[in-house]
Amino acid sequence: MSSIGVVLIAILLLVVLLVLGVPIPFAFSGVTIALVLLLGYSPDFLIPASYNNLNSLVLCCIPLFILAGSFIREGKIGDALIGFVEQFVGRISSGLGIVTVFVCGIFGAISGSAAATLSAVGSIMAPKLQDRGYDTGQIAALLASSSVLGILIPPSAAQILYAWSSGASVLACFLSTITPAIILAILLCIVQHFQVRKRPEVQNREYEKLDMHIGPIAKRTGYALPALFMPVLVLGGIYGGFMTTMEAAAVAVLYCVPIAIFFYKGMKAKNIFPTIIDAGYNSGAIAMMLMSCAILSRIFTTEHVPDMLVRMTLGITDNKVIILLMLNIVMVILGMLMDDGSAIVLSTPLLLPIAVSIGINPIHYAAIMGVNLGMGLVTPPCAPMLFLGSSVAKSPASKAFKPTMQFILFAWLPTLILTTFIPNIALWLPKLVMGI
Repeated sequence: MSSIGVVLIAILLLVVLLVLGVPIPFAFSGVTIALVLLLGYSPDFLIPASYNNLNSLVLCCIPLFILAGSFIREGKIGDALIGFVEQFVGRISSGLGIVTVFVCGIFGAISGSAAATLSAVGSIMAPKLQDRGYDTGQIAALLASSSVLGILIPPSAAQILYAWSSGASVLACFLSTITPAIILAILLCIVQHFQVRKRPEVQNREYEKLDMHIGPIAKRTGYALPALFMPVLVLGGIYGGFMTTMEAAAVAVLYCVPIAIFFYKGMKAKNIFPTIIDAGYNSGAIAMMLMSCAILSRIFTTEHVPDMLVRMTLGITDNKVIILLMLNIVMVILGMLMDDGSAIVLSTPLLLPIAVSIGINPIHYAAIMGVNLGMGLVTPPCAPMLFLGSSVAKSPASKAFKPTMQFILFAWLPTLILTTFIPNIALWLPKLVMGI
């Protein structure tokens, strides 16, 4: 069998292992070791180059943002965000769904993780939504789709991984997904409004009215200010040029510890070290996966796999629209089968050359990839985030499939189409801020 055939079989084996539930670091490492042995590569050739790829300040952001997300989750900072948003839309019949979407967006901007956002916000919002008359299947679907905003709203760990994999600017990748995230958030709010507008238990219910006098509003806003200031501090520092991405990640950690302990009193000082240990475990698993992916990327390049895929794709068609549709389908499938980080580091060296060959800007591709992988995470039958959302909402996954398909058809797909075929949706902010 040719070396190309061995590589393609290894990729298929990796996907199968991930679908079967083999832990991600072991799946990547096992396939990498098998490829090295079958193709006869010397570790002296692969390991130094792979280590140099990992020796990057960009990657230092990931464990820091993971740690910040852990402190935010444990410190009950999400409660303050929910109270702040609810005072503005709580009187609308579908207002609590709108609160869920926007709090997930704000929390995602702080944690950079869809899973962390769903776990933290879902644990608070699911009982509230059920109490307001939302069906548990709809709650699971709403939480799953809204939590994925954490992949799109910076600082996003997914975009950091893409920037590392592609060599693109981290800041430009961050900026490219902001407009798609805003479009998606608005459409999610609209879709969930139409989902509940004919539900009598939601429509006709006497809601608890929030006191909207200036005093209570000022009190709730003041209570939420430390939580709201965190994304302003992090993103303002990055976009204003005052801090690098890594420095902003470190500042996020240093900032959220005292407000979680002393202001919101969601955790105690004795919980700091266990939280750091837990974040370290997660970071170590990611580092193990990235090392394996760096070796795989080196093998792909040596075996000319990206060039082969470009020639094969252009041999099928040179129509840009059709090629973009093919890339979108592949990325959605990858998002269905594995987590966003794994899909990014596996697909970027293979699919980005195809996109570039038809004139797609790598920064534009970052936004396309982000929306695609996010949609894959909630697309049945695999839908890892949907199953997590069902667990948080205590709902059978089957009940969440119909509302999820409504979100996909009327929110995700329009956002994907607009992002894919109108490049300026992704590129206008990077052009405005960075002049690219």
